[in-house]
Amino acid sequence: MQRVNFHKPQALYDVAATRLLEQQAQQALPPHTLMSRAGLAVAKLALAVAPHAQRIWVAAGPGNNGGDGLEAAMHLQRWGKQPVVSWLGTPDQGAWAAERSAACPPPCGLLLLPAQNALPPKLQAPEDTKTSWLNAMGAGVPFVDTPPENFDLCIDALLGIGSQLREPAGQMADWIAHINRHGAPVLSVDVPTGLQADTGAACTTSVKASHTLSLLTLKPGLFTGHGRDLAGCVWLDDLQHGQASTVEPSAWLGGEPTTAVRAHASHKGSYGDVVVVGGAKGMTGAALLAGSAALHGGAGRVFVSLLDDRAMPLDPSQPELMFRALETLALDTMSVVCGCGGGTDIAAHLPGLLNSAANLVLDADALNAIAQSAPLQALLCARGQQQRTTVLTPHPLEAARLLACSTAQLQANRLGCAQQLAQRFACTVVLKGSGTVIAQADRTPVINPTGNAKLATGGTGDVLAGLIGARLAQGLNGFDAACQAVYQHGQVADHWPQRQALTASQLAHALA
Repeated sequence: MQRVNFHKPQALYDVAATRLLEQQAQQALPPHTLMSRAGLAVAKLALAVAPHAQRIWVAAGPGNNGGDGLEAAMHLQRWGKQPVVSWLGTPDQGAWAAERSAACPPPCGLLLLPAQNALPPKLQAPEDTKTSWLNAMGAGVPFVDTPPENFDLCIDALLGIGSQLREPAGQMADWIAHINRHGAPVLSVDVPTGLQADTGAACTTSVKASHTLSLLTLKPGLFTGHGRDLAGCVWLDDLQHGQASTVEPSAWLGGEPTTAVRAHASHKGSYGDVVVVGGAKGMTGAALLAGSAALHGGAGRVFVSLLDDRAMPLDPSQPELMFRALETLALDTMSVVCGCGGGTDIAAHLPGLLNSAANLVLDADALNAIAQSAPLQALLCARGQQQRTTVLTPHPLEAARLLACSTAQLQANRLGCAQQLAQRFACTVVLKGSGTVIAQADRTPVINPTGNAKLATGGTGDVLAGLIGARLAQGLNGFDAACQAVYQHGQVADHWPQRQALTASQLAHALA
C-alpha cells in the first residue's frame, strides 16, 4: 500500500480496464482472495489514518465494495476496535425490508431494484461478499439498521466503482448525509460513493472523504472534475497483483518533468522566438501577461503584437518585450501565442496565423472565434493534416463551444471530451480545470496533478498560454510542451504561501 506520489507518473485505469485486471487476478487466485486482501488493506489503512479511533462505522453497500467493508470490520473487531456495520445487502435471495432504499443501480451480478413505487428489496450479495458477511458475523461484529450517532471513523464501502452518475436517494442518501455532517474522518473504499470513477463527475449527494483507498488500480475520476475535492488523500493497494498485463492504462497522472540543463555554449537564438498576438482595446494586460510568462519560461526572444491601434511602444516594467506589428514578423519560424485578450478583433487575423505560424497556441478569444466559424475550423483541421503543431488551451466553457455541447455535458466527461477535441482538430488539447487534461489523438491522455484554487483568478490562463509558447520555442513537441507547462504552472500555485493570494503577474514571474 502506498500514498499516491504526485511527482511520479501513475497509470490510471477506467472501470472497464479495472474489471479486466480483476478478472485476470480472479482466474489466477482462489475464490475470495482479492476481497480478503482488500478488506485487510482497508482495515490497516483505517488504523493508520485514525490510530486512536475506537468506534468505527462501516457503511456497506450490497455488492463487492460492501464486502470489502465487511471484511475490514472483521479485522477491526479482532484487533480490539469497536466496528459497527450498517449493510444494504443480504445473504438471502429476495429478502424484503420496507425501510431500505438504495437508489443507485447495483453492480453487475446483483438483483435489480423493483419498480419505483414498489418496496425496495434488500439486495442479494455476491458470493465473495457473502463469505465476508460470514467472517464478520463469526468475529462478532454487530450489525445495525440505524447508523450510530457517535463514531470516530467512517468507512464508506457503499458503492465503489459500482457508482453510477445518478442521484442517490432514500436510505443511501440519508447515510451519505449522515457521513458528511458528522465531522469524523472518512475512509472511502475504492471511490467515494457518488463519484464517477471514470470521469470525476459527481452526484449532488456524494461522500466527501478525507482518505480514499483505491484498490487494484488508480481511477481517473479521483484526479479530475470533482475527484480532488471528494477523494481527499488518495492511497493505492494493488492487492499483490500489479499491472503486469495486456491491459493498457486509460490515462496517466502526470509526473514532474525533468529540468533541461542549458548548454554553456548557447545563445538567445538557441531557445526560440515567441510572439504573442492579442491585447485588443481594454485588454492589453492579457497579452503582456502571456509575454511575461514566455520570458520567464525561458524563451530566447519574446515579441508582442497588440491589436489595440494605440499600441504601447514599451512596457517599462518588462523592457525585454519587443513590440512589433504583426505583418513585420516571420511567423513561419516562430511560436505564436494567439487570443489572449484578443476580443472580436482576433478573428480577422486567424486565417493568416493558422496558415503561417510554425507553432501555434490558441487561447481564449481565438478559440471562441474558431467555435463560431466553419472556415476557421477547416483551417485548423488542415494544420493537423500538415502535421503542424497546434495547442488549444480551452477552459470548460470554451471547450463546450467548440464541441457544440453544454458545459455540464463537457464536465461530465472531461477525459472523453478532451480526446474528442484532439481527434477532431488533430492537435494537442489542454482542457483546463481541476485535474487539467492534456490530450492528443495518438497519445494516452494525461491528467495533471498540480495546481489549486489560487489559480482561479483572472490572467492565469494567459500565463499558461505564454509558458506553453516558450516550451514550443525551445523545441518540445506540442504534447510534451503542454504537459511540462501545465505541471509547472500548477506547481507554482502549490508552493505559494498558504494565506497569500496569487496574482497572474506574480505567477508569471515565479515561473523563473
